[in-house]
Amino acid sequence: MEVAPAFRCFIEDEVLPGLDLPADVIWSRLEELIRAFAGRNRALLDRRAWFQEQIDAFVVQDPDRACRPEDQEAFLRSIGYILPEPNAFTISTSGVDEELARLSGPQLVVPADNARYALNAANARWGSLYDSVYGTDVMGCQPPGGPYDHERGARVIDWTRAFLDEIFPLEHGSHKDVTRYAVRARSLVTDAGGLKDPAGFRGYRGPQEAPRAILLYHHGLHVELCIDPETPVGRTDRAGVSDVLLESALSAIIDFEDAVAAVDAADKVAIYRNWLGLMRSSLTAGFEKDGKAHLRRLAGDRHYTARDGSGLTLKGRALLLVRNVGLMMTTPMIRIDGEEIPEGIADAFVTALIGRHDGKGKFSNSRFGSVYVVKPKLHGPEEAAFTRDLFSACEQIAKLAPDTIKIGVMDEERRTSLNLARVLDEVRRRVVFTNTGFLDRTGDEIHTSLRLGPVLRKQDMKQAAWLHAYEKSNVATALRCGFAGRAQIGKGMWTMPDQMQAMLEAKIVHPRSGANTAWVPSPTAATLHALHYHRVDVAQQQTELVGTKTDMVSLLTPPVARTPGWSRQEIIEETEENLQGILGYIVRWIQSGTGCSKVPDLRGVGLMEDRATCRISSQLLANWLCWKIIDESDLDAALLKMAGKVDAQNKGMPGYQPMLGAGKSDPVICAARNLILKGPGTLNGYTEPTLHAARLLHKTRSSDR
Repeated sequence: MEVAPAFRCFIEDEVLPGLDLPADVIWSRLEELIRAFAGRNRALLDRRAWFQEQIDAFVVQDPDRACRPEDQEAFLRSIGYILPEPNAFTISTSGVDEELARLSGPQLVVPADNARYALNAANARWGSLYDSVYGTDVMGCQPPGGPYDHERGARVIDWTRAFLDEIFPLEHGSHKDVTRYAVRARSLVTDAGGLKDPAGFRGYRGPQEAPRAILLYHHGLHVELCIDPETPVGRTDRAGVSDVLLESALSAIIDFEDAVAAVDAADKVAIYRNWLGLMRSSLTAGFEKDGKAHLRRLAGDRHYTARDGSGLTLKGRALLLVRNVGLMMTTPMIRIDGEEIPEGIADAFVTALIGRHDGKGKFSNSRFGSVYVVKPKLHGPEEAAFTRDLFSACEQIAKLAPDTIKIGVMDEERRTSLNLARVLDEVRRRVVFTNTGFLDRTGDEIHTSLRLGPVLRKQDMKQAAWLHAYEKSNVATALRCGFAGRAQIGKGMWTMPDQMQAMLEAKIVHPRSGANTAWVPSPTAATLHALHYHRVDVAQQQTELVGTKTDMVSLLTPPVARTPGWSRQEIIEETEENLQGILGYIVRWIQSGTGCSKVPDLRGVGLMEDRATCRISSQLLANWLCWKIIDESDLDAALLKMAGKVDAQNKGMPGYQPMLGAGKSDPVICAARNLILKGPGTLNGYTEPTLHAARLLHKTRSSDR
């Protein structure tokens, strides 16, 4: 076994001290782990390829049958792609923190390679509603630049008071009319009466007659009224309220996968080091704001006096999960007999070791010592069983108790969503969430259906029968397997971080669907999305949804246009839109190692792009090439045109290297062409092999200069 020096030093000098795990034993056990699981990992990838070969052959042999859901289901069952349902069961995971087991609220996803972002996510457990409304378009207009706008500030206060009236109504009048909040006889009192529901008052800070904070409670979430008449905002408020804080991101995923561009040992060690710092409570990040130096660190807990006079402490940080990579990619960080090892094995090994550090610092992440791992891109129950066994082996190496490492199952690949109950059965003692990853799931649907016909345009794909059935099936299956009150059911990301008014209007559908959480791209979005969980009782929604059946017919209805009828202009528009998104994303991935970007689209709207969105765009165009909706000359013409567009959008970005000057030979344009032209033959249509190769080449060339 060959180990990169940077990784060896990180493990021996930073991870192992204090763990009573001898280095020589750890390296020996790691080699045993790799030799035990690497071959099984390869076999599972081969199984994926075999299934796709069988599906393609079936489509070519009888395309009419392949397009009929009932016939397609029969075929997929005959080859073992769809397996029989398991006997009825209830998940039995123990040691699950309430943020995942019982509470409902937003979930942040951030890259692990940026310490400041990771700390911001951890500290997003509490967010200012005043700041979130003032600084976004929630009230129907963009925030002003420059100094504080008092007129806008007054509108923000009125907007927030309307929310308080909605969720915490008073006996008489409105929170807008209150001039004083006080605590008497274990109750909240105001000059407009107490709360209509006294249970909504949970505690306070400061003197009872002049509290500095009032703690409210609804649907398991807290809201804090900050009272300070000495602040600029509090001075103008009749009740001295200076801010309203919402319990926002209950949990956050620190991402080793789609949000980062980690292609070598140096990249991997950097993200591992940040995760170690979070578990040790030692991570800090320096930055400059308004000409002053600041240091970001983990937020402390919040302390109150409960209504009965006892002490009350609330957690000041989101519960942190870590997303490991999937089964597909290998890493040069470790080699066995000269071959790179599966990257997911390395992630599991390091995550288990670092999990031993939780609670050894100032704060604990999990109250139970659990280690929460989100596992993406699993294809079916066999891969879930592999992950379960891998985690068990890593627990033994790290001397963790059995089932300490929990698993969050990303239901984002077709074979998993068609067999979700079987997948959950394999990890019933470890599972803490299942989340629909509609972006990757769309990419997998396009790739699997490549030879069935030309797929729908991207916007029309959102209305496809399979997508709606998939979102409903995920919730129904999880509830059938006993998730209510035990584990989390999640929904996907809001991809337009600057459009918060639209998010407030649209994303309430997630809690209404019975999902305990949904992903958001920023702490501000988390605070605003938290409003939805006050307005919707998710537990009640889940009660009403129990017994919902999976619509297998819709789930197997392919997203193809039987009679496309697109005009030439519509085809050009779709081609250019997808290419602009691909180039805008991968130019930053390759040149600067940015794994997730807010990329402006052709209309200038910033969209969150990652490998999942890139997979959709590249697979759609690969499909259209296959079905001669476009040809290579169309592709090349649009590539060069969009390269010019992206160059203009990135003009002035430090270190940016324009693509257009080099034309078709530019490394980014070549990578984009490869994603599309080689897309049909790439395993599951993933973008990682092409992007990793291009990024490694760029890093090599940069170091040689």
